[in-house]
Amino acid sequence: MALPTHFVNVNYEQERAKIDSFLTKFTVQVDRPETPRRGVSRTTHRFKYIEMLREIANRELDMLEIDLDDLEKFEESAELVSNIENNTRRYVSLFYEVADKLIPDSDAAPGNDSSPLEVLIYQRRQHDAARAQDIGDVAVDTSRTVSNAMFPPALTRRYSLYFKPRAKMSKGVSVRDIKADSVGKMIRVKGMVTRVSNVKPLATVVTYSCDNCGHEIFQEVVSQNVSPLAVCTSATCKTNNVKGALHMQTRACKFLKFQEVRLQELTEQVPIGHIPRSMSVYLTEEQTRCVSPGQIAYISGILMPIPFTGFRAMRAGLITDTYLEAHHIEQLKKQYSQIEGTDELRRGFDELASRPKVYQRLASSIAPEIYGHEDIKKALLLLLVGGVTKETGDGMKIRGDLNICLMGDPGVAKSQLLKYITKLAPRAVYTTGRGSSGVGLTASVMRDPVTEEMILEGGALVLADNGIACIDEFDKMDESDRTAIHEVMEQQTISISKAGITTTLNARASILAAANPQYGRYNPRMKPTDNINLPAALLSRFDLLFLLLDRPSIDDDLRLAQHVTFVHKALRQPALDSGIEPIEPSLLRYYVSLARAVDPIVPAEVGDYLVNAYVHMRSRADEMSDFQYTCARTLLSVMRLSTAVARLRFSPQVEVSDVDEALRLIEVSKSSLLDRQHTRPRDPTSAIFEIIKDMCTRGNGSLMREIPISSVRERVISKGFSEDNLQACISVYSDDDVWMTAGANNSRLRWLRIDDEDEDEDDAMADAADDEDL
Repeated sequence: MALPTHFVNVNYEQERAKIDSFLTKFTVQVDRPETPRRGVSRTTHRFKYIEMLREIANRELDMLEIDLDDLEKFEESAELVSNIENNTRRYVSLFYEVADKLIPDSDAAPGNDSSPLEVLIYQRRQHDAARAQDIGDVAVDTSRTVSNAMFPPALTRRYSLYFKPRAKMSKGVSVRDIKADSVGKMIRVKGMVTRVSNVKPLATVVTYSCDNCGHEIFQEVVSQNVSPLAVCTSATCKTNNVKGALHMQTRACKFLKFQEVRLQELTEQVPIGHIPRSMSVYLTEEQTRCVSPGQIAYISGILMPIPFTGFRAMRAGLITDTYLEAHHIEQLKKQYSQIEGTDELRRGFDELASRPKVYQRLASSIAPEIYGHEDIKKALLLLLVGGVTKETGDGMKIRGDLNICLMGDPGVAKSQLLKYITKLAPRAVYTTGRGSSGVGLTASVMRDPVTEEMILEGGALVLADNGIACIDEFDKMDESDRTAIHEVMEQQTISISKAGITTTLNARASILAAANPQYGRYNPRMKPTDNINLPAALLSRFDLLFLLLDRPSIDDDLRLAQHVTFVHKALRQPALDSGIEPIEPSLLRYYVSLARAVDPIVPAEVGDYLVNAYVHMRSRADEMSDFQYTCARTLLSVMRLSTAVARLRFSPQVEVSDVDEALRLIEVSKSSLLDRQHTRPRDPTSAIFEIIKDMCTRGNGSLMREIPISSVRERVISKGFSEDNLQACISVYSDDDVWMTAGANNSRLRWLRIDDEDEDEDDAMADAADDEDL
């Protein structure tokens, strides 16, 4: 039975002619500078790809990138571009064939930076040319004829060819939307890089030498699997009917730089209830080391199939896996050091710097849809700018990144601020407390599917290196997982000792956390430490801890309601009362990138002012001992905040006004608590609650599940309180769902918010108490 055939109406000779015409005739306009005589700039044309081929011949360029938009402009019809997008791998080889013929000859001898393969090919050409001239059987173009006869094109090629997709493919698809009909075609995928392998050599041409005839055999590697040659295939061995043994010559082989990248679809691309999908991306030569874990990028390339091997092939049958052969990489959000200013951004920066109140305008541009929180937005602006990271002579580093915690009642837009910072910062990772484990935050050990080696895969804090890690629901994290952040917040490293791997990973990230009080809302009848419920060792690592309380106020509630209603109706922020117009996020990101390049120093007089301010803060430590512990880290926090304010002014020195602004932000973060403490002093109900809590606290810090009310009554009355005060306390905290009365005749108090481990420990005690009551 004959197999069905299909005729493809493509003449590849005509395609080669079109490619040759495009590479040799395509020109771009270039504006020449003004001349003193004419005073007018002139427009000339230059041959774009001919100049690139000339630079490749002179070893000044290693990559030839073909822009498909240029090809579409050159061709009257988009037929050739469409053929390239639908059969990309075939047209890569066609462009290679045409470009190899157009590259001019270079007789220059290899330099010190040349590869051993170039030196070997150059010496072989010289030897063969001299031998051919002695024999007298060579034409004029000796070097090119000998090289074409002796070496395959893939061995002598000193450049890589890539396609840049058209602009209309700017909207990348997700990994989930890639279908089977895309195999072999050029696609553009948008996702986040989660894992990057080491750069390894990839063999493209394997060279053998025969021990019998002395010929060299070249084997091109065109697939993922290759079988090494064992018998010589030269004409001499075939004529003599000899099976000459082949030996691999590693120095004459051609290797390319190879790197595998794991690309995962973004959170907004994943349907509800599904797991994010990922795919493998192969990078070669100049594209390696272009991306790092945590970056969001558009990657264009050829979707290629790869068959399974080994036992997986027996189980999979005809099913194959796929990978993306990368051709063009575009980072969605570049790092601050990689941001290039356009003319529009430079004009916007000059206009912004010339106006007054730049600090207030920049802060108001952060989440303008959210009403109020001016001081918090200023703190977030300083978080983006950061302080100066310093290193002492003995190698000890002092971090310059800021850590901020937003704690307060529900509905004060804590999560929305975190989400906005995640979108604004060039490198940021958003995670939640309950959805993150200690391994997910730091690093996990897994096996590399390519090399079968044990590797470390970085977690959220490693992915946020040189960026911001936003952690929502910080109070919901388990204590064992929260301890993994302690080292990151101060030393900015992650020490790993797992599966025989002992190393230290960089986690130079700023931590922006949002948390709720222990009982959901802030309880003014309890101490601040009981409401915050975070250890002092963790609180001291935060440079700023904002306590946001939702207090009813007619004027503030009216303005807030009008603001929210306008945003929902117009889908934009209303005009600010101060008349300040917010700036675009791109301009804000550009301003921050320039500000981060400034490294202010602290003069001697400002240093003395800092010392006196810190001593004064330590003397007032008793006033706020229940809220935040004042230690030497507080002094470092003031210095980091002062340096960040000086960076915003592009000042080479820190001034006293910068220190005052840093001290003001620290005081403002506690102002809501101080106002509540002044307006509502502690009453007998709060004092009785503290007595009951102390009675229920064990030596290890956990709470007992239940306690007899009779024991509580004896202790409370002995402290000078009445029975009415006790009953009022029990009633108030029962309404707040803190405890409830249980047992016969409501004779015991039972805590409602208690861990399961404490509940298991109290089962036996509760049974014994029931027997006593009976």
